[in-house]
Amino acid sequence: MAKEIERKFLVRSQDWRDKAISEASLIQAYIAVDENRNVRVRVKDGTKAFLTIKIGHSALVRDEFEYEIPVSDAEELGRAAIGIIIEKKRYRVPHDGKIIEVDVYEGFYSGLVVAEVELSSEDDAFNPPPWLGEEVTGDRRYSNMILATQDLAPELINGVFHQAL
Repeated sequence: MAKEIERKFLVRSQDWRDKAISEASLIQAYIAVDENRNVRVRVKDGTKAFLTIKIGHSALVRDEFEYEIPVSDAEELGRAAIGIIIEKKRYRVPHDGKIIEVDVYEGFYSGLVVAEVELSSEDDAFNPPPWLGEEVTGDRRYSNMILATQDLAPELINGVFHQAL
């Protein structure tokens, strides 16, 4: 069983863009959700698909199981999605020996930009670069599962949390 340990931040500027080493288009849909677990399907660049199960109460550490599946299966599962389909571009940005993933949302949440960094342990040190803003680890509004199952666009995109990029 794999553990997912990650911290999440808002993004305050575009200074990360020239440091990005890759870009991927992601479409993800939630098939089953509960307070402390979810099942999602994700299609990456239209060519690969994954079924992911996440279990745990903590926003910082959760059990994660991920399996590659045929894109056609992912598309069929996506038609049974709960709520909003999440569309985003994910950029990978190296920083101090870690990779920061910057998610630039499209579609329903166009305008929202969030970054996350996976850590090797809860005690793993991370020195955020200046282009990262407020840490939102634990703020459920920025969980993709919550974004998919609740309409938070007016609050997160047009409210005080919007980061104009």
